[in-house]
Amino acid sequence: MVRSQRPPRGTRVSPVTVSDLPAEWVRGPGAEADAAILYLHGGGFIMGSPATHRELAARVSSAGQACVLSLGYRLLPEFPFPAALEDARTAYQWLLAQGYAPEQLIIGGDSSGAGLALQTLISLRDDGVPLPCAGFFMSPVTDWVEPGGESFATRAALDPLVSPDQCRHTSPLYAGSPAAGSPLLRPTEVDLTGLPPLWIQVGDHEVLLSDAERLADRAAKAGVEVSFKIWPGMWHVFQSAARYVPESRQSIEELGRFLRGRLEA
Repeated sequence: MVRSQRPPRGTRVSPVTVSDLPAEWVRGPGAEADAAILYLHGGGFIMGSPATHRELAARVSSAGQACVLSLGYRLLPEFPFPAALEDARTAYQWLLAQGYAPEQLIIGGDSSGAGLALQTLISLRDDGVPLPCAGFFMSPVTDWVEPGGESFATRAALDPLVSPDQCRHTSPLYAGSPAAGSPLLRPTEVDLTGLPPLWIQVGDHEVLLSDAERLADRAAKAGVEVSFKIWPGMWHVFQSAARYVPESRQSIEELGRFLRGRLEA
């Protein structure tokens, strides 16, 4: 995955340590340094790093015209919940300490990282920490206690990347037996009132479609501003194929318009 990365020409990548955690500053073409996006990579909490998601992070940076802090949070099996959540919170607080105001910050990610971004927003809100101006989620995971939904049955034969069995295998590893009672392991069952505007996109051919639909529905009912779109024929985190697939590039362009709009507001 690392060898396959081809960030857009002109991208600048700078390693950085965030409270002992590995991270990268990724600045895509046209990105400015006066705003920052905390990006949380996917990989089911068992794999992935800033290096495996460098190209996608760079495209998000360029589209949103903001620097991306791509975080190497702790992974399974050594570090179950809430280790990754603690790391994401640490990174957000680190950005605040660097001088960024909340209205200059955004949190987002893909797959399990998108679910982690949602957990982070809820956790920060509950602790009274000023929230970023937006959150974004590509193909989010939203339930590690009872993973499932209609799409687990209706999309299982269509999804080329993720299977229901994979979700059911990694979910208990992430939840861990001591933390099984935490409401943040089912974040769409938590009151989402007070979260910033959210952008959610998902493919119609993925088993996690129901997770994204559930998040969009619960957030809207809680009075949160939601931009939600289902892409026909697309698969899990199809945005990572932007080098080859027009729909992937269009999705990232739509994300960029959302991000720029929030930062300008």
